[in-house]
Amino acid sequence: MRRVALYTRVSTDHQTTENQERELRVVAERMGWEVVEVYRDEGVSGAKARADRPAFDRLAKDATRRRFDMVMAWSVDRLGRSLQDLVGFLSELHALGVDLFLHQQGLDTTTPGGKAMFQMMGVFAEFERAMIRDRVKSGLERARAQGKTLGRPTIAPTIEAAIRSDLQRGGVGLRKLAALHKVGVGTVQRIKAGLDG
Repeated sequence: MRRVALYTRVSTDHQTTENQERELRVVAERMGWEVVEVYRDEGVSGAKARADRPAFDRLAKDATRRRFDMVMAWSVDRLGRSLQDLVGFLSELHALGVDLFLHQQGLDTTTPGGKAMFQMMGVFAEFERAMIRDRVKSGLERARAQGKTLGRPTIAPTIEAAIRSDLQRGGVGLRKLAALHKVGVGTVQRIKAGLDG
């Protein structure tokens, strides 16, 4: 028997997830699937990040632990409003071998058509990543061609010498040294690593 998790979400406190849950339970019963857990985010916008949606975060973690074989949701917009986050979540499910059922869209990845759609989403996600990579690379090349200096700004040699001297004397923590010389802690760590190496 297929173990399923239901995910329901409403954006405001005035709404309820009961209707979503009831319809999903009817479908699960008709298909002979066992509902093992219901994850409810009530009064939470779908535009919020995973960390700000406690039930959704728990669902994703439990998928990794293989607590169920399928995620059922009322509609794709219940899972999220950000295309990037949504595609990431779908890719995560696909990699785990966890199926997805979206009631309103009629998407069921246990069927050949649903599996094909799932795989197409993965292809689009990969295409999007490649496009972003190419744009970043082109931007860096353009900046170099325009003579712009890339990377972290360098610090004045006198400040670096003062930090090196303070490090060799010892007795002062890295954070205090960074604050004293008005540089980042990473800069102090880099100089210290040069002394240790």
